[in-house]
Amino acid sequence: MVNGPLIRNISDTARWVAVYRARETQRTDALFRDPYAQRLAGERGEAIAAAAAAGRDDWPFPIRTFLFDSFITEHVASGGDLVVNLAAGLDTRPYRMDLPASLRWVEVDLPEILDYKEDVLSGEKPRCALSRVRLDLADREPRRKLFAELGRAARNALIVTEGLIVYLEPQQAAALAEDLAAPAGFRRWIIDLMSPGLRRMITRRIGSMLEEARSPLRFSPEEGPDVFAHQGWRPIEVRPFLQWAARKRRVGFGMRLLSMLPASNGRQGPRPWAAACLLGRAHPDA
Repeated sequence: MVNGPLIRNISDTARWVAVYRARETQRTDALFRDPYAQRLAGERGEAIAAAAAAGRDDWPFPIRTFLFDSFITEHVASGGDLVVNLAAGLDTRPYRMDLPASLRWVEVDLPEILDYKEDVLSGEKPRCALSRVRLDLADREPRRKLFAELGRAARNALIVTEGLIVYLEPQQAAALAEDLAAPAGFRRWIIDLMSPGLRRMITRRIGSMLEEARSPLRFSPEEGPDVFAHQGWRPIEVRPFLQWAARKRRVGFGMRLLSMLPASNGRQGPRPWAAACLLGRAHPDA
């Protein structure tokens, strides 16, 4: 039994999302397999998922994970030498994905969540060169220093921010985008975005849980994937969740019909929309 608020802080959302990775792993047609997810989710993760069950469908979480996996695989295959996972939470990609041993992977997050993950995975071995940095990403000067150090040591780095941007205020997201554009070695960036309409829908359903943890959904830019153009990032590829969920048979007939409508991958409004977006530097030689 879990006492107190189910979601105590933003780190607890990582326990929640791990539940859906565990459930996907149990499917015979799993899009990916995460043998560590159930242990990491723990009792609290299961309790959060149970409380949210009436508020939203499960399919967006595994679809998001699958799409991020796909972008990462493609980047590494094209010669990527570094992956920087910001707000890494309970992500286990360095342990579960087929990655070259020479790949450098850096996880950045708060001490509590990384300590918890290290404890749970203490007997496991990552498949690549994994290191962890305990840092509050809200502290701008320390993160700029870290980005500069990592950028100097990389030729073709990929930044991963799965499930992070949506919790930031617009000015915070813009500042992060600006800081990520500074190091020359940071070449690509994966983000997940949602439309204003989808944010309002989710907030109506489970917003009280997130508000209680002081982690409301904040970022749903009307600009869509072009949102960070002024900070030097342009969309290279946009993979909408619904279209991919329909392709992978993760939604019912009605949702599959909706997926046949023309994809709206530009400016966003009241229509529910979410996507994994691969961004590249607007000026590759900068």
